[in-house]
Amino acid sequence: MSVAINRFLSATICVIAAISSSGQSVAADAASAPPAAVRRQPQAPVLDQLTPENSVLLLIDFQPQYAFSTRSIDIDSMLNATAGLAEAAQLFKIPTIVTTITADAFAGPLLDAVRETTPGIAPIDRTVINAWNDPRVAKAVRATGRSKIVMAGLWTDNCVMLPALRALSEGYEVYVVTDASGDYDAASHERAIQRLVQAGAVPITWLPVALEWQADWARSETAAGLNAILRRHAAALAAGGQYRQSLVNRR
Repeated sequence: MSVAINRFLSATICVIAAISSSGQSVAADAASAPPAAVRRQPQAPVLDQLTPENSVLLLIDFQPQYAFSTRSIDIDSMLNATAGLAEAAQLFKIPTIVTTITADAFAGPLLDAVRETTPGIAPIDRTVINAWNDPRVAKAVRATGRSKIVMAGLWTDNCVMLPALRALSEGYEVYVVTDASGDYDAASHERAIQRLVQAGAVPITWLPVALEWQADWARSETAAGLNAILRRHAAALAAGGQYRQSLVNRR
């Protein structure tokens, strides 16, 4: 009988200990979980269009060291897209922020194609890979008061993706210009874009950005300027316009 009682008591003690341990584990998990106020909510779909009033452009680390080793896109095409994007931003008076990283120590100066299309804008040079972690960059974006960040740079999987994720976490809508961005190889670029889309970013190319900013060809104050940009950076589209004009001139 005493043996049976001892076994019963031992089993009871084990059950009580297990319940206590489980309760402590749940309590520990609850304590380590982020407060409800800071848990990230699912990103809402982006349904409204880009406008000159709601956009800010962030151009990230267009420098020789990263251009040399970009293989996801040919450099000529990428820089043509970047120049077209930057010129359109200037035309529509979009606030533009330009960054570099370790310009003197490693990566080199801002590429001419970007420097020449962002006149008067001094790059913010930094050492941290995530540009958003440099207070000057985040402050410059916030100071614009714009809700939509149009972003492009080298490389997509780090210097573009990391600040994009931070901006999304702060409630910004992020548009990643894929033909004005590049990476070490195609797989890295594609995986970065997939991760960004899953996080709520919008992939886009430079020409739709410019056309969304224009919105209406009746806006004569920018229509001629945008047509000039298209002639320089969207040759196929410009050729169609030239042909159409030649037909008009024959009448």
